[in-house]
Amino acid sequence: QVQLVESGGGLVQAGGSLRLSCAASGSIRRLNTMGWYRQAPGKQRELVAVISNGGTSNYADSVKGRFTISRDNVKNTVYLQMNSLKPEDTAVYYCNLRDIYTSAAYWGQGTQVTVSS
Repeated sequence: QVQLVESGGGLVQAGGSLRLSCAASGSIRRLNTMGWYRQAPGKQRELVAVISNGGTSNYADSVKGRFTISRDNVKNTVYLQMNSLKPEDTAVYYCNLRDIYTSAAYWGQGTQVTVSS
C-alpha cells in the first residue's frame, strides 16, 4: 500500500503564491508518476500537473507558466509551486501517485486552496 500526505494549502489573495507538498510512503516502486489534480465545487476532478520519476512534466493549459511541479525521488515527495494565483484556481487539490508497472493509483486526502479576489 501507498500513503500520500499533502500539506501547504490555505487562503491567499489573487496574485499570490502557495506551495503544496505531498509525501509518499509505503510500497513505492521506482517507476511511477506523481501529480496534482483539483476539484472545484460542482465540477469534475481535473489534472493540474504530473511528473515522471525521470522528471518529465505536463501541465494543464490553464496553469502553464504559473505553476511548477517538481519532485524529490529520495524523499518520495512531489511539490507544486503555484504563482499568480487566480480565483478560478480555488479547489481542493489532490496528490496522486500512479504505479507504472501495475497502473494502480493512489490519492491523498486533499488540501483546500482558496484564492480571494
